[in-house]
Amino acid sequence: MPIEKPIVAAFDFDGTITKRDTLPPFLIFAAGNWPTLKKLLHLTPEMVGYIFNMTSRQEVKEAILKKFFKGLPHHQLQEIGEAFAHSGKLSNLILPAALKRLDWHRSQKHRCILVSASIDIYLKPWSIKQGFNDLICSELEVDESDHVTGLLSGANCWGPEKERRLVELLGPKENYTLYAYGDSRGDEELLAAADYPFYRKMPSPRGLLT
Repeated sequence: MPIEKPIVAAFDFDGTITKRDTLPPFLIFAAGNWPTLKKLLHLTPEMVGYIFNMTSRQEVKEAILKKFFKGLPHHQLQEIGEAFAHSGKLSNLILPAALKRLDWHRSQKHRCILVSASIDIYLKPWSIKQGFNDLICSELEVDESDHVTGLLSGANCWGPEKERRLVELLGPKENYTLYAYGDSRGDEELLAAADYPFYRKMPSPRGLLT
């Protein structure tokens, strides 16, 4: 009799669990409406470069993070991230159907993993609160004096990096059954690796439905 493989459920965050990208609301939460607008306007060259494929996704993200957070004590930004994670600003963006699906996986004792290009500073407290077993995401770099550099520690967790880091965490794909939930190009590799991929939809929480 074959041994039943463990089941893993990997969820993207922005656009899958949430209604939209959560970085802009976090920037506004941390800096305020008008300062956020002014800072983003200063980043117009980087934005234009990205649109015309002259600047990478990671370079644009790091330009934003440097503009907003470079030099900030890490513990101070952690406090802001914790506050955002538990605020109505974030909870209002969460899709109820996604939480129902997460609750179903948890009730079945599946290993639930949040896999996102968003930053750890607010994803970590939010994922712990929601009962995820693991978090794979983009992480902020911190210097020797415990200040944020504005760079990412390693690669932006997007596209093939999501799949690579999932395999790094769990080992070879043949060792487990994978459910994956995503909504964009950044989830394609993760969805392609899944036994049960769900693109822009949350199925009924009852049973192992495909």
